[in-house]
Amino acid sequence: MISSILIEGFIYGIMVLGVFSTFRVLNFCDMTVDGSFPLGACVLAACLSSGLPPFIALLLAFCAGLFAGLITTVIYTRFKIPDLLAGILTMTMLYSVNLRIMSNKANVSFLKIPTLFSRLDAFFYDHFPNLDSQWGILIFLVIFVFILKGLIDLFYHTDLGLTMGALGANPQLIISQGVNPNVVRGIGICVSNGLAALAGAFAAMYNGFADVGMGTGVVVSGLASLMLGEFILRSNKITVQTTRVLIGSIIYRALMMLARSYGYKIHMTPNDLKLATGLLIILCLIITRTDCVERFKKWKSVRNKNNAQNSEHLYDVQPEHTGRKPRP
Repeated sequence: MISSILIEGFIYGIMVLGVFSTFRVLNFCDMTVDGSFPLGACVLAACLSSGLPPFIALLLAFCAGLFAGLITTVIYTRFKIPDLLAGILTMTMLYSVNLRIMSNKANVSFLKIPTLFSRLDAFFYDHFPNLDSQWGILIFLVIFVFILKGLIDLFYHTDLGLTMGALGANPQLIISQGVNPNVVRGIGICVSNGLAALAGAFAAMYNGFADVGMGTGVVVSGLASLMLGEFILRSNKITVQTTRVLIGSIIYRALMMLARSYGYKIHMTPNDLKLATGLLIILCLIITRTDCVERFKKWKSVRNKNNAQNSEHLYDVQPEHTGRKPRP
């Protein structure tokens, strides 16, 4: 169970890194993720069915996500359509595109198609039969995700990365410096959807199938993971922010796993997971807007200070007054 939580946490953490780039860095509400996530899975299925190597299929899935982000950027910049509507339009069109990519099939199974994860699983089972074979997939994902995180951290320390961060905070500053904000924003949107498509490809390999409907609600789960990570770690350093993204993704997957495993005790079914995710996001927003955490910390510090003062007065012994003058 722990290995499954970590594997899903790292796979969807790749997608949450993309959501972090658009929603937090660029301040751009991008709903394309719900379409680019299954796009990566569908491209992977088509490539593996054609006999291409898994690494080539993963690269093509990432490039397909880049193209989906480019479509959203063009709709937003050229046609002056709001960001939310531009993402929804691209997401809607990608549903038909995904069906076309998989030859009008809604679902493609990898049962008879070797994937990267199936090869890692077989290799680990042959060489380490006493351990769970999923640990081989987990080790690969840990190495891959942390290399990817390191590259993202390095990118945000470059001039382009710093410009992208400044664009989300103050667009007028970027325009005054002579930089085209549409180009910088477009790069961020493309990379974000590329990461979402890559995560969809990994999720398809782990689940053993690709489905055109596997991206429903993915952006919502990404926001929930992002907000959970922000409660765990609070910092303005980009390395800490990307780390808390992965931590939030693992915590969210653990909560969903617990809900699926023990939710029957409170009469919860798998159909209620979307409802639980929405309520979790609403709760996070309420806590953030009302600043309950900071208020609780201030109340706790004031209470501790009052308790310390009361204890000092309790043990403060006053001198006895006898009315006599002290001896010389």
